Amino acid sequence: MTTTTPSYLADTATGLPLPGDARFATAAEERRYRKQRLTAALRLFGKYGFGEGISGHISVRDPELPGHFWVNPFGVSFKRVTVGDLILVDSDGTVVEGRHKVNPSAFVIHSAIHDMNPDAEAAAHGHTAHSRALGALGRLLEPIDQESAAFYGKQVLYTEYEGPSVAVEQGKDIAQKLGDNRAILLQHHGLITVGGSLEEAVHWFFTFDSCAEVQLLALAAGTPKSFSHEQALSAGAGFGDAQLGRFSFQLLWDEIVHEQPDLLDE
Repeated sequence: MTTTTPSYLADTATGLPLPGDARFATAAEERRYRKQRLTAALRLFGKYGFGEGISGHISVRDPELPGHFWVNPFGVSFKRVTVGDLILVDSDGTVVEGRHKVNPSAFVIHSAIHDMNPDAEAAAHGHTAHSRALGALGRLLEPIDQESAAFYGKQVLYTEYEGPSVAVEQGKDIAQKLGDNRAILLQHHGLITVGGSLEEAVHWFFTFDSCAEVQLLALAAGTPKSFSHEQALSAGAGFGDAQLGRFSFQLLWDEIVHEQPDLLDE
């Protein structure tokens, strides 16, 4: 039997009218694009209260230099960082471009993730209240709504806490345990999400944190009812779609650039 797609559905995995990925004429053009969106993501972390002192970092792989990634520098507030503040770090932890120093934790975690997972173009890490609370309970997200289903079978709990992550060996262990999952919840620590793009990794971070909040609220009120396996897979296919994740970040990009255009200062 021949079926036709309804006119109101687009020819995408979700049926939504999602635009394709951005295209670039040069590596320099793509690098600037990635740096701008990295800075926007950092400002968004600041706006939504994901800052915790010196903790928290987001990285994106350089489009041209193997083993190099751009990341926010040590000691610069999420709420104040600009494109010009970003630093480029190599696989040895050397800052090869930029005027600031690298957070040791940012190096050991992000370098290992980028090195061990070639599909991880970006990684986001923060010590949010909801992720820390969920981790303290030793629980991952349960598929109790559509958004949490995006992490169904794609998350892992890391329990080997050994103090602040400043040892290369610990960074490698975290990256190994993460594997090809979308998120790793570090017990007694915080949350890391990864993606095939900066936009995707940051969207998953926002989604995981909001889902953690919903789950904690539901647990406090009673016993949440989870999706069946089939329902979780169906919801996850839609709300966990990578293209949808990338486009969802675009809405946040528009929001923060309109509110805080100085973030683009180079």
